[in-house]
Amino acid sequence: MLDHINIQNILFIDIETVPKYQDYKYVPEGLQELWAKKTKYERKEEITPEEYFPERAGILAEFGKIICISIGFFSNSTLRLKSFYGDDEKQLLADFIEMMNSHYSHAKYMLCAHNGKEFDFPYIARRALVNGLRLPKLLDIAGKKPWEINHLDTMELWKFGDYKNYTSIALLANIFNIPTPKDDIDGSDVARVYWKDKDLERIVVYCQKDVVTVAQLLLRYKGLPLISDDDIIIAN
Repeated sequence: MLDHINIQNILFIDIETVPKYQDYKYVPEGLQELWAKKTKYERKEEITPEEYFPERAGILAEFGKIICISIGFFSNSTLRLKSFYGDDEKQLLADFIEMMNSHYSHAKYMLCAHNGKEFDFPYIARRALVNGLRLPKLLDIAGKKPWEINHLDTMELWKFGDYKNYTSIALLANIFNIPTPKDDIDGSDVARVYWKDKDLERIVVYCQKDVVTVAQLLLRYKGLPLISDDDIIIAN
């Protein structure tokens, strides 16, 4: 599977997001009204917009923000990791885009994430535009034909055309005997760890583990052996 793809041309990616505001009371009034309308049909009748905000706002690009983007790429047999993170979303996005434009603008390169086509890729693009930044080439897909978009999605690949199937990365890691990335926190904990615990470094570690798992999963898809921890290098 995927024999035509050179794994050294793939940039593995994962993002962590949180509600843009620590508490619903800080959300501007007009945006509160739009939040209520946006989530009206998602919420159960007994759940108020205020109660729903900390649970859901982080995964909607209009109401959330990115606090970490972790990337990974293979250099020979080594997986190298780097993270862009911080409270200043515009700055971390600008740094990420500069790296993309400097090193991944050639047509041979591809982005890869788990559920990336539904979440990571569009979320980064939307938040970049909100922050007044130009999209890097790999995320600027407007007007492109499907076969011209260099995006890989390990969840979509696992569907094999089954549109109703959703499979978590934790489940796939388990069945492929890949060390789980969910050994500390999971996605539902990120907002709490960021806003209440103020422990961004913990979130960065979690994000990097997800990148490693996506890379390992693609190796399994290609019928290649997993890499060991000794072959993973984290850049400063």
